[in-house]
Amino acid sequence: MSKNGPLALAFNALVIAFMLAPLLVVCIVAFTPENTLTIPTTRFSLRWFEAVFAHPDFMQSFWNSLWLALASATLATLLAVPAGMAITRYDFAGRDFLNGLFLSPLIIPHLVLGVALLRLFALVGGTGSFGWLVLAHALIVTPYTLRLVIAALVGFDRSAEQAALSLGASQATMFRRITLPMILPGVTGGWMLAFINSFDEVTMSIFVTAPSTVTLPVRMYMYATESIDPLMAAVSALMVAVTACAMVLLDRVYGLDRVLVGRR
Repeated sequence: MSKNGPLALAFNALVIAFMLAPLLVVCIVAFTPENTLTIPTTRFSLRWFEAVFAHPDFMQSFWNSLWLALASATLATLLAVPAGMAITRYDFAGRDFLNGLFLSPLIIPHLVLGVALLRLFALVGGTGSFGWLVLAHALIVTPYTLRLVIAALVGFDRSAEQAALSLGASQATMFRRITLPMILPGVTGGWMLAFINSFDEVTMSIFVTAPSTVTLPVRMYMYATESIDPLMAAVSALMVAVTACAMVLLDRVYGLDRVLVGRR
């Protein structure tokens, strides 16, 4: 296998630097002691991080985002596992339609989904309900979980399942003790990817949140329309840290190369 030459390595380094530079600048600005968005040059300060934790609206929105991401990722996983098993293991009428239906939120703009869900929630009286918000987020994160579950099931060696059935194990016991442990890395990776996308979702959430269920990204958007100060940089740095930690954990559990390019 040929190695990349100096020119290719330099180009890749420039692309990575171009992508990471804005995040790095925001994280550095978060440590400024000034009252404006300036890069600290003489000393660093944690005053704006302390201000974030002392701000009740941001803390409430953080907990809203955390519980919402946990609930929606779990619901998406509960839907993706049986759906993935049905799609990969059985040949039935409408299988391709079912697969396309589950993956369709990937190609529909979240702005369109937000407007449609807002209208739906208004019709059923679910506007402002945390439960309906969980369903909305589960709708847009299920494709990520389903993709990894299907990837774990494709090429799955079913000899261990057949052996368990031949020895008298029930379908439930076989799934709990044989199937689930073998596909657990894919299920866990899908859950974490769904959690990250739900926690960072802003476009669709703007339309379906209520004052009592405002998520952290929506709160940041609302705050940015009124004032831009280092507090926003501190919140952004914290979100980058949470997302980066989740991505590192996802890489350790499942592998980012398998998530991004489908490598097995």
